[in-house]
Amino acid sequence: MENKIELAAWRERALAFEQALNSVVVGMAEQTRALTIAIFSRGHVLLEGDVGVGKTTLLRAAAQLLGGGYQRIEGAIDLMPSDFLYHAYINEQGQAAVKPGPLLQHDEALAVFFFNEINRARPQAHALFLRLMAERSVNAFNREYHFPHLTVFADRNRLEREETFEIPAAARDRFLMEIPVHAPDARELQRALMFDTRFYDVDLLIETLPAGLTPYSQLNLVATTIQASVRAEIALQEYAVDLWRALKDPLAAGIQLPDVDMSRLLAGGASPRGTAMLMRSARTRAWIEGRDYLTPDDIRAVWPYVMTHRVFFNGAYALQHARLAPLLLQAVLDKVSAP
Repeated sequence: MENKIELAAWRERALAFEQALNSVVVGMAEQTRALTIAIFSRGHVLLEGDVGVGKTTLLRAAAQLLGGGYQRIEGAIDLMPSDFLYHAYINEQGQAAVKPGPLLQHDEALAVFFFNEINRARPQAHALFLRLMAERSVNAFNREYHFPHLTVFADRNRLEREETFEIPAAARDRFLMEIPVHAPDARELQRALMFDTRFYDVDLLIETLPAGLTPYSQLNLVATTIQASVRAEIALQEYAVDLWRALKDPLAAGIQLPDVDMSRLLAGGASPRGTAMLMRSARTRAWIEGRDYLTPDDIRAVWPYVMTHRVFFNGAYALQHARLAPLLLQAVLDKVSAP
């Protein structure tokens, strides 16, 4: 296991990783920090936003910096689980043949698998993807394939609704974070995106990044060391539990939202797995900030990215999830006193 000196060196790599991401996208400092935390927490990431705001560029940049095997598949209404695993074709001898699909081409060296526009795929494809995220393994060709170093990236186009399928709650819960991506509002950043020619060629832009800056094969050990090195004092633990309890039963916590019947709002969510992922992310954030102890700010910083997609609403409230979930999460933070 790495000692503190080596872990300090890895922190410099993490900061360099974040800086490199910021060199290929603009106006995304919060998103690149969240993505960096997720990767060093060994979690999967879903980016959500409109068309053309830089989701794919950001994920491709992260894959380049991690190194290792990289594969990508496009979400489509006719995509089937078999499309991940094999490709059938007619060989030069005119005979039917099969070769490994995108998921199997790198075997254990697969570092990043990118599912583009995941909501265009049918539930059958989501089912295989669910196991891939949960267990980092799949069955194919009468054997089990393991991907111990795999990080799954996906993005979702929320603008178009035709021929799209909502990602099931179980699948969404496998993502450590859902990170919203928006076009920058600042005028100078908008000017840069329009007139700085280096943003015109994404392939060339990605190639400028150092491949394998943060070697993917070592991240599991680094992440384990991070989690073991950051302590949580009792007062901080009590604060985290209070947040969880308030989110599970906001009515009992005295939380009210405008024009919402709080007794009928929640269908579920805020599971033990979700709160464990929250604390894992908070510890990584503390480490990146150069501390070996947790503070309330660490929890608050990762709270929306880790918990928003783990809160499920009833009935008509579910249709307003994008509006109500942030309001509820902020209300919980406002209600629970920090130590």
